[in-house]
Amino acid sequence: MLDTKDEILGIDLDHLSARGGRLTAAEIVQQPMVWEKVRALTDWRQGAVARFLTPLLALPGLRIVLTGAGSSAFIGECLAPAMLKQTGLRVDAVPTTDLVSGPERFFQENVPTLLVSFARSGSSPESVAAVALADQCVSQIYHLVFTCNADGMLYRRVQGQSNALAVLLPDETHDRAFAMTTSFTSMLLAAGLAFGVIEQGPEAASALGACATDLIERALPLLQALVAERFKRVVYLGSNELKGLAREAALKLLELSDGQVVALFDSPLGFRHGPKCVIDANTLVVVMLSNDPLARRYDLDLLSELRVDGRAGHVLALSAGDDLPGSEACFQLCHAGAASDIELALPLVVFAQLFAFLQSLALGIRPDTPSASGTVNRVVSGVTIYPLESEGAHVPRD
Repeated sequence: MLDTKDEILGIDLDHLSARGGRLTAAEIVQQPMVWEKVRALTDWRQGAVARFLTPLLALPGLRIVLTGAGSSAFIGECLAPAMLKQTGLRVDAVPTTDLVSGPERFFQENVPTLLVSFARSGSSPESVAAVALADQCVSQIYHLVFTCNADGMLYRRVQGQSNALAVLLPDETHDRAFAMTTSFTSMLLAAGLAFGVIEQGPEAASALGACATDLIERALPLLQALVAERFKRVVYLGSNELKGLAREAALKLLELSDGQVVALFDSPLGFRHGPKCVIDANTLVVVMLSNDPLARRYDLDLLSELRVDGRAGHVLALSAGDDLPGSEACFQLCHAGAASDIELALPLVVFAQLFAFLQSLALGIRPDTPSASGTVNRVVSGVTIYPLESEGAHVPRD
């Protein structure tokens, strides 16, 4: 085990504390345990969430908008393709930062809408403003909030509203370090369970937790070797649900390296259309292979192309399948061969979190508070919310 009472990831706790990384390390490795708590939080089939959602999902023409800021927005980007396929409804992932700056471009007054908000703290100015603007702009609006903070303004705002429900996750999900790690995966898991895009049975729960635990223990030598290469650029690639995850992976590295490592993301098919020119000998490319048979064929085509090109410093495949030649640089996830891509996202992002954390330490950065200038904070501040004054955006209320 790499997490004991004396060390985390094989690093002495006192040393981690001195390097400013103890919180981040603990919050990364605790995730399999916390996922079990999230699953046990409520009866997702029969509980309050199901009672709230069931009549809404039957509404003719219902639109679902998944929102949040930063990593919380990327939860929606991961979920949207899976939810559209599962529900057959219109599902859009729109960041709060877009909703606040252009509400009339994203809300439709006469379209019944369920706004699903993701927020670690629930105290970012845009989180609360997006909910208020939805109430103002949409005549038939409903709110489902996933949050990690009982003291957050967003959680408090929706209490007692007949058109709203807030799901408060266990306290361990409320990351104390700068980077969203446990909060990201736990809100993704909770929403996936609520909308039925993540398998709810105990066997599935055990498999995902076992996959992440095995990854944390087994991937460390590979991650340390990659960090030692000192790549200047890292590109994460993923299809469909995994494209949103690639975006989160890139942000995690950008945040924890304090911008010293340039991190990008794309889909394997989209990468050829221009962004591929970023590759040079100082670039690590990580291809997160889909478990979907069709998407996987495209992923494998690009993987092969990248290897033949030979321009990247290193090309790494992350795969839950065993159909890759043994000679190729690949990390194979255990216990996830039957997982859907939205389920696969949970252990895959743990790999990216670990890499970003170890890179941060190697650069002499304090992972718990990586912004040396202090210009980037755990809870965004300094945002002025301006009133919406357009006549067309005001919806009469009885």
